[in-house]
Amino acid sequence: MQCNYCEWRCELNEGKFGVCKMYYGENGLVKERFPNRWSTCNISKIESIPFYHAYPGSRSMVIGTSSCNFACRYCSNAYVAKEDPAKQQEGMFEFTPAELVKMAQKQGCHNIVFNVNEPTVSLPSLIEVSQVARDIGMPMGCLTNAYMTEEATEIIADIFSFINISLKGMSPEFYRDYIGIKNGEPVLRNIRRLAATNHLEVTVPVIQTINDHELDEMATFVAEIDREIPFHVFRLLPEYKMKKFEYPSIDRINDTLQLVREKLQYVYFHNFVGSDWVNTICPDCGTEVIERLSLGCGGDRLAKFSCIENKCPTCGREIKLHGQKINWRSREVS
Repeated sequence: MQCNYCEWRCELNEGKFGVCKMYYGENGLVKERFPNRWSTCNISKIESIPFYHAYPGSRSMVIGTSSCNFACRYCSNAYVAKEDPAKQQEGMFEFTPAELVKMAQKQGCHNIVFNVNEPTVSLPSLIEVSQVARDIGMPMGCLTNAYMTEEATEIIADIFSFINISLKGMSPEFYRDYIGIKNGEPVLRNIRRLAATNHLEVTVPVIQTINDHELDEMATFVAEIDREIPFHVFRLLPEYKMKKFEYPSIDRINDTLQLVREKLQYVYFHNFVGSDWVNTICPDCGTEVIERLSLGCGGDRLAKFSCIENKCPTCGREIKLHGQKINWRSREVS
């Protein structure tokens, strides 16, 4: 039988698990091999995930499982994404959806975010978690490569109110040589779909000389959907099969971003200590409305929030935000 969660559409014949090795077929149904098993279950600030325009300042429970449907040559989470998931089970946490949500509550979390690997490889478990979280009004978000079927995209749109999609490149050659798929057309299709109903942010992991020349094309694509989609340019430090590859030059990438900033309203450049490009600037008057600290390696923090009812305090322009600033100690809007 055929799996319809991601665009590989693997045939799950007897004894065969497909690309991600996370599903099997039984009695005409696609079933999850390792339900409610988690590689990650910790606490983070939402800015470090990164979400810059969703519930600023909030405390998030970050969860992840194992495996992936991509074969990125530069993967920084290969120890989770590329190892045989069956071999990883000994070190995994096992929590029911109710236990997971209760832990998030006890830790003072405002939301739950699926991070680390790809949510489409664990959709049944995530559906169950979302049902429990929804009952208590706890929103969920995720990071995804968006290489999912249209059917799975509808599920993602339903269970996650805020989503960050990793747009890795544009050309078929890049996707074939560095990601291991035929092309990125399904990703572009799903960005358009999810932007229509969900809060969407886009992250581009930049690899110098490999995909940095496609930044302008990626920005053009996103701008044609909505110029106010937050656009994160992530200075990737290649791992896995590209450990010896050159780290991206901050100055070179920033020079490339000058054209990008003309096309999109909210452009960020981070994953290095002390970035000057992590603050939110009012597109109309130039007032710095949200200040963040860039600590590198996903350590971004909210430093100052100057919006008044999500509007610029100087000119009154509405700033694109999903929800309002959250005081994580009380889980209340502040």
